[in-house]
Amino acid sequence: MEDCLFCKIIAGIIPAEKVYEDENFIAFLDIKPVNLGHTLFVPKEHSRNIFDAPDTLLSTAGPVLKKLSRAVKEATKADGITIGWNNEPAGGQLIFHTHIHIMPRFSNDGHVHWKGKEGLTPEEFSTTASSIRSSLL
Repeated sequence: MEDCLFCKIIAGIIPAEKVYEDENFIAFLDIKPVNLGHTLFVPKEHSRNIFDAPDTLLSTAGPVLKKLSRAVKEATKADGITIGWNNEPAGGQLIFHTHIHIMPRFSNDGHVHWKGKEGLTPEEFSTTASSIRSSLL
């Protein structure tokens, strides 16, 4: 995709601080990190997001994601790691090339976990679960 920022990074047209590369994936530091060491894990094959990424790509991503997450945690001496995968604008996606954020987290970094909704009824849970199960068919 000629206008895709990540495709340009993969092609070497735009520089990035690469930390990993193999035949299927590339990983590089995010230029607006949550914390230093925030890494973007990107498949080389262009797809918009999880909804159109090939299943074969998704099945090979897990072990590499695990390896990178361990490396980021160790290298940054982080207390933990947050994995983020934003899909579509409402989900926070800004670059429309499949990618996963690996964010080093520290006990005192000031970032707070999202607050869950309260006051939902058992019927709302039941109806929603039923709808999800139906959508899996």
